[in-house]
Amino acid sequence: MDKTGAAGMQPTQQMLLNQMRQTARLASAGAAGAFPAIVPANNAFAGEHNVAFSRVLDHAINQVDALQHSAGAKQTAIDMGQSDDLAGAMIESQKASVAFSAMMQVRNKLNSALDEVMNTPL
Repeated sequence: MDKTGAAGMQPTQQMLLNQMRQTARLASAGAAGAFPAIVPANNAFAGEHNVAFSRVLDHAINQVDALQHSAGAKQTAIDMGQSDDLAGAMIESQKASVAFSAMMQVRNKLNSALDEVMNTPL
């Protein structure tokens, strides 16, 4: 019985530990091709090899806009008496608010990065 079996590890924990050890060995061996490529969330740009930054930014802005329109539609339905799903409307409103706040933080970071590049002496 090995050390982990003696410690009372579950088989799933043992499997996870073995995967972590294998990943560590690959990383220390410098096998960069052994890891899968990082893809955007929900495969928004699946199949495309050259993804332009402007397309990613436009896609993110369109998603935030869609969330805001969805929240507005649910709030309007509540106001008109067509729906009584107040909790759903509030959740949609909060999703839109969080998405908009995140987008504004990205915008501020991009602006500060551009200012820093513009102020770099040549």
